[in-house]
Amino acid sequence: MAEPVTEGVEEEGWDWALVEIFGHRSHAGRTREEERFGAKLLRIDVPVDGDPTANGWRTHFYGGASIFSFTLTDEATVMRQNRPYRSPSRLTLPAPEDDDFDGVDHV
Repeated sequence: MAEPVTEGVEEEGWDWALVEIFGHRSHAGRTREEERFGAKLLRIDVPVDGDPTANGWRTHFYGGASIFSFTLTDEATVMRQNRPYRSPSRLTLPAPEDDDFDGVDHV
């Protein structure tokens, strides 16, 4: 499991992107190329719950061969993609206000 980033990170050299790994995992975040263990890797920092100021970033590293898709985008799209899921139940209709209804249709 990736850990949230706690160290200071330079703000230069980042691209905002949507990344698919082996076509099965998807991440939206800020990306750049880094060298680790003598190999070039993709680093993607994903904003936790769509709010990196309050919750920080979660960092993932991937080798080039594992990248299925890399799509450049903007910061607003990345933040929107990482917002927590909001249930559609918030769109349900309110209960009827008719207090005289007793369950029987009087004709």
